[in-house]
Amino acid sequence: METKIVYIAESGDSGKLNSGSPYFILTSVSIDASDWKENYLLYKQLRKSLRVNYGLYTYEEIHMKDFLYDHDPYRKYGWTPVERRKLLIDYIHGLTNLSLESINVIIDKTIIHNDDYPILENALKYNIQRIDNAYSSHKNYLIITDRGRLAVMRKTARAICAYNQIPSSIPGFPSKNVPIKGMIEDILEKDSMESPFIQIADTISYFVNLYYKTIIKSE
Repeated sequence: METKIVYIAESGDSGKLNSGSPYFILTSVSIDASDWKENYLLYKQLRKSLRVNYGLYTYEEIHMKDFLYDHDPYRKYGWTPVERRKLLIDYIHGLTNLSLESINVIIDKTIIHNDDYPILENALKYNIQRIDNAYSSHKNYLIITDRGRLAVMRKTARAICAYNQIPSSIPGFPSKNVPIKGMIEDILEKDSMESPFIQIADTISYFVNLYYKTIIKSE
């Protein structure tokens, strides 16, 4: 059985409903283990080209929100808005050469009325369910997340590996327990600064957030 390596990042705030951002997006990026090395080398080439063309240090973490708003540590580069836009286009275009898949779960806090709604836990549960539906019949997967919320995420993942209640699609029929099957090991933790693929998940998550806010919610 083949293995997927799954990287998770988020955009928005998973805190209380009436505080922080109105939307929370949890993004997973999945890569076949057999493609991992090639993806990594392609990413290194992309970062080298950004270093040559724009001066962006190869060790500099790309955190999309701070980059777009010209916050530290990017302000020191002195890019004009045009240069920053060109860098962004080159970066996104370079990511399209990588072999990866992404799943995004959006929690819209503006339509939730239960103050006790577990935002992060449910976003993670829904994301893992979709990963498992996509891969568990022919692949297993290992999940890696950024630092900060490992205890909550591990507890949630362990719970649905034992009990994962799925409502019946037929009215009147009871729900059933379909435990998560494809996940191996506990969710692991890695600093996003040391993981280009967590940074890629962060980029995707931020743009999904913008798309939902400016396109979906404005319709």
